[in-house]
Amino acid sequence: MLRMKERDYLIKPVLGQQYPIAASAKGIYIYDQDGKKYIDGSSGAVTVSIGHGVQEVINETLAQAEKISFSYRSQFTNEPAEKLAKKLSQLAPGDLNWSFFVNSGSEATETAMKIAIQYWQEKGQPQKDRIISRWTSYHGITMGALSMSGHALRRQRFSSMLADYPSVSAPYTYRRPDNLTEEEWGLLCAQELETEIRRIGEERVAAFIAEPIIGASGGAITPPANYYQKIKEICERCNVLFIADEVMTGIGRTGRMFAIEHWNVTPDLITLGKGMSSGYTPMAATLVSDKVMEPILNGSKSIIGGHTYSANPQSAAVALKVIKYVEKHQLVEKAEEQGIYLMSKLKALLESYEMIGDVRGKGLLIGMEFVADRGKKNPYPPELNVTNRVIKQAFEKGLLVYPASGAINGMGDAIIISPPLVITKEEIDSLVDILEEAISEVQCELSMEGKINATVQV
Repeated sequence: MLRMKERDYLIKPVLGQQYPIAASAKGIYIYDQDGKKYIDGSSGAVTVSIGHGVQEVINETLAQAEKISFSYRSQFTNEPAEKLAKKLSQLAPGDLNWSFFVNSGSEATETAMKIAIQYWQEKGQPQKDRIISRWTSYHGITMGALSMSGHALRRQRFSSMLADYPSVSAPYTYRRPDNLTEEEWGLLCAQELETEIRRIGEERVAAFIAEPIIGASGGAITPPANYYQKIKEICERCNVLFIADEVMTGIGRTGRMFAIEHWNVTPDLITLGKGMSSGYTPMAATLVSDKVMEPILNGSKSIIGGHTYSANPQSAAVALKVIKYVEKHQLVEKAEEQGIYLMSKLKALLESYEMIGDVRGKGLLIGMEFVADRGKKNPYPPELNVTNRVIKQAFEKGLLVYPASGAINGMGDAIIISPPLVITKEEIDSLVDILEEAISEVQCELSMEGKINATVQV
């Protein structure tokens, strides 16, 4: 007798697709219900920085639950949130001494946008309400955060409802003009910001937002050394706040506590998420400088924002324990060290596989871009689904990597390799071996289909 498949009740990313059930996890590994082991080569969604199943964090979760799991921020403060805010103040560069806690990266970037606009309102300049952002960027899926995002594929369905914020180019050095050095291209892209501020009118622009290293929209696109110094100089000269979106890069991922520190620049606001709690609890934050808080403290004395679970004591306690674990085990330094090793192994693949166009990134946030013609850097046609093919082959072999396609006006194929910061060299070797097998098989598939050199002009 045929058994009817039980209907779905959970809305999954692709409706009707069968997903294995994640049953347990430890260190860099996830196990499904059938016992199959996967290397978490993407830390989930670039999230599980300290690895899975850390007993210290599990113990802290239970200990806080036995005290208090919820209090509402308009009625009480709580000790874990106060301690977490103090710790972030100690870690953050410059005068970023204030924390506003939310539940996700999208909420953090949207909160940063609102605080930036409120800052100018409190200073008597309410007309400064425009945010400038970059094409090839992703700041979140809520409507305000998506308005700031230049991720063409994710904007598509809602474009008529979104604010027209993305307007300047990202410093995508792999695709710079042939006659320019990386530094020249970086300065040219930065100068575009000043041109756009002048076009809109300095009196109308509140802030510029950027990911220090572009994640989901570009596959770890990393600017040249001079880019952010020029951006900061332009923002200060043009009276515009600078928001660094560190949701993906923050708390050690790139070999610095905050990725923007690679460029020796201090933003006015920083957003955090993902690695801040390492996936053990929903938690994110907007860090705000004394400069930005000053007119609010002297004015309305209230940030217009917040959610039911903002500054939740349970999540704050867990996030604080995660950050202390990062410090205790020197995971920021390990991310830099292991990142150098992983980068060298991935660069070696570039020499062997024609479909790999570029390998880039910092620390344990590394992107790999696939191209149909390495000489011309032309992308594959979107209908070939090259990114998904690589991810699927890797998944079947027991490796998780993260998609980052669409960087070239909605086209282009790339993945992110971003394992937990606790990964060892031996585990990196295993990760790269599986990834190489997956890429080799996809390259063979494309060749057999006669599509290895199929290109799209850009």
